[in-house]
Order: sequence, then structure tokens, then C-alpha cells
Amino acid sequence: MSELHESLSLVSEARCFGGRQQTWQHASESTGTPMKFGVYLPPQAETQACPVVYWLSGLTCTEDNFITKAGAQRYAAELGLILVAPDTSPRGTDLPGEHDSWDFGSGAGFYVDATQAPWSAHYRMASYVSRELPALVKAHFPVNGRQGISGHSMGGHGALVTALRHPGQYASVSAFAPIAAPTRSPWGQKAFGHYLGPDQSQWAAYDAHLLLAQATHKQPILVDQGAADSFLEQQQLLPELLEAAAREADYPLTLRYQPGYDHGYFFVSSFIGEHLAWHAQQLQS
Repeated sequence: MSELHESLSLVSEARCFGGRQQTWQHASESTGTPMKFGVYLPPQAETQACPVVYWLSGLTCTEDNFITKAGAQRYAAELGLILVAPDTSPRGTDLPGEHDSWDFGSGAGFYVDATQAPWSAHYRMASYVSRELPALVKAHFPVNGRQGISGHSMGGHGALVTALRHPGQYASVSAFAPIAAPTRSPWGQKAFGHYLGPDQSQWAAYDAHLLLAQATHKQPILVDQGAADSFLEQQQLLPELLEAAAREADYPLTLRYQPGYDHGYFFVSSFIGEHLAWHAQQLQS
């Protein structure tokens, strides 16, 4: 871990709502590549340790999408939350087929630890998000040990799965338009087939609706879904399966369909304040 910590370098920094928006880069042990992540430090972080919310972004995104489009810093400054937004995949490996399609490979790590060659050498985003990045943040930033997780689309899948796979690690969980049942979604089937192999029994470990049905630690979850999201008709998101699993398991899920909203960041920015307030309430209680 010492080499990982020593590799941390500041890429950029800007004043924002009394705090600081930063981008950092480091050499990742999980992916074997350089990885970037954004950190928003609210004004409160200058004098005290604060809770942290991790944000996982969606297909094609980098760490920049959330930083520049969500408008989250204003709310984080008011609530005293540190925000951490990592990239969505390793970069610079140039594996065969890695850049051929927008929904697989570069920008589409799906927050799994790949088991199939050649992806298994670098595409280990589950370990990166759940272990390596939190350890790095704990070592270098003024966090108080309370952490939440959220995300959008593929990142919503990542947030739900990461929290469900690590019960008790996150005191708050939410998601925007998550890929709620990737084993049943064309996006998920494509990614899991390549990253995890043809044995679909191995896919269940990264499917939120299946994990939720078996969960014994029942951490409340907030999900917002745009009712005008075109990916609903394409059967990519399948929130109804998450809702059914929660109902069957008596799991505390709040799933809200927002009329007229689609899948993009106009949707995210419209409700990010409510989500961060949800996190703050649980992280600061």
C-alpha cells in the first residue's frame, strides 16, 4: 500500500462553493494502471473530519461527468459531505476489443472483478471501489469513517451491488436509474459474458435484485428512476425486478418514478440534492 500512497498526485484543483474540487491520480494495485478520481472537499473539511459519499458513474463516463454535470457540490457544501467520484474502468491497457463498443470495455468496467482473460489482469473495479479507493481516501483525506455510496445507470448498479456485497460498510445507499438486474439486461449479459465467463451462476454475485433477495443486513435504499427513460422499454434497467425482490424479502427500498424525466444528467441534477440529504441524514445520525 505504501507505493500506492506515494503515487498519489494532484491533477487539478478549483475553489467551489467555499470548498475545493480536486482531481487526483494514482497507480492502482487493483487494476495495474493509473486511475483518476475526483474529490470534493466541503468547507467543513478544513476544520473537521467529514462523512464521505462515493459516486459511481455510468457507461462511457470518466470521473469528470459527475463533477461537471451533477451540480452536487452546492449541496455537499451545505451538508458537510465529502464526495469521491472514481473513473469507470482502467485506462491505457488497449486490450483486444476494449474500445470497439461504447457499452463494453473502456468506460464500462461494470464494477466487477473480471475472472476471464485478458480482462482479469486489469478489470478489477469491484476491488478498486470497495477496498483500494476507500483505503486511499482514509489515508489522505479528512474522512470520519462514515461512508455512503450512490451512482447512476451502470454506476447505480455498482453502488447497489457494492453495498449489498459488503453489508455494514456503507451507512447510506442510493441510486439513479440503476441497471437493477444485469443478469437479465442486454448490457449486463454482454459485459458479464466477457468479464465473468459463460457460467451464469457466477453472474449472480453482481446482480442487485438477486443479492437484495438474499440480504440479511437490510440497509435502506433510495432509488430514483426517470419514467420517460427510453432504456426502460429496452429492458436494460428492470427496476420492477428490484422492486419485486424487495417486496418479497420485506427489504426497505424506496423506488420513485419521476414523471417526464429521462436517463441523463438533467435527471440526476434535478434530484441529487434530495439524494445527498438522504445520505447526510443517515451518515450524520
